[in-house]
Amino acid sequence: MPVTQEQATWFADAFDKLVGNVDQAILGKSQVIRLVVTALLSDGHVLLEDFPGTGKTVLAKALANTLDGTNSRIQFTPDLLPSDVTGVTIYDQGKGLFEFHKGPIFASIVLADEINRASPKTQSALLEVMEEGVVTVDGVGHSVGSPFMVIATQNPIEQAGTYSLPEAQLDRFLIKTSLGYPDHATAVTLLMDSGNRARASKITPIIASSSIPTMSQLASEVFVDVSVMQYLSEIVTATRTDKDVTLGVSMRGAMALSRAVKTWAISAGRTYVTPDDVRDLAVPVLAHRIIVDPESEFAGVKAEDIVSRILVSIAPPAYRAA
Repeated sequence: MPVTQEQATWFADAFDKLVGNVDQAILGKSQVIRLVVTALLSDGHVLLEDFPGTGKTVLAKALANTLDGTNSRIQFTPDLLPSDVTGVTIYDQGKGLFEFHKGPIFASIVLADEINRASPKTQSALLEVMEEGVVTVDGVGHSVGSPFMVIATQNPIEQAGTYSLPEAQLDRFLIKTSLGYPDHATAVTLLMDSGNRARASKITPIIASSSIPTMSQLASEVFVDVSVMQYLSEIVTATRTDKDVTLGVSMRGAMALSRAVKTWAISAGRTYVTPDDVRDLAVPVLAHRIIVDPESEFAGVKAEDIVSRILVSIAPPAYRAA
């Protein structure tokens, strides 16, 4: 069923309120917050690659508090086991049966802190739940419910004792972005309020978590012209044939971008997707899925540069009057 203009206006208003509420805890980062909320409403997950102390944990907690949802934080370490994440089945002698004890992955917003510090075995425990929203323990599937989003973090500088995320794991993240350091004016504001060390806890809920699936469904019904989808497909295909690329974007990545642009469009109060929506999200959605050729990487070529170059080389479809 096509989205009406009235529905799009309501969605955009709710989206702006969500962003504004989280922005009270993370000052001056509204663009990053918009990307994170877009991922949430597109049934996706977020990878934050940033330096320590930039507010990654605060962002996750503020978002969970805004939704009136549950949140958990998992500190990934080399000795963390898969069962520490997913949960474990324990035999209850009194009842004479096995009971499943849920792990911290069962929350609306899950912060996987320094995810690349855990072993590949533990990292792989997230593959199923991030893709299907289900945790399978001893052959029994347990749904984590909806909404559900993983916000994972990793430090781009400190690589000692870490395990790089494999391509299959990176592909599960809808968006990769970073908060970065605040600008001068925002830094001064934060310093003046440095006594407030629990900014996220003061964020009050403005929307029921049960409303998120409704908004996600509405976003999925936004109209996309076939020419825009062709444009999106051309961009994805170009990442596979670029001279500096060893592995390009998969179909999972293409479908992730197609979901995200619909949410991005309706968050602006539109009932249709434009080529500009694709251009806005191409780098945060596609770049982390690209493996750069080692020689090109040594020469300083970055995946973000490759996507930006592709966007320049491919002409977007012309706007057409209704």
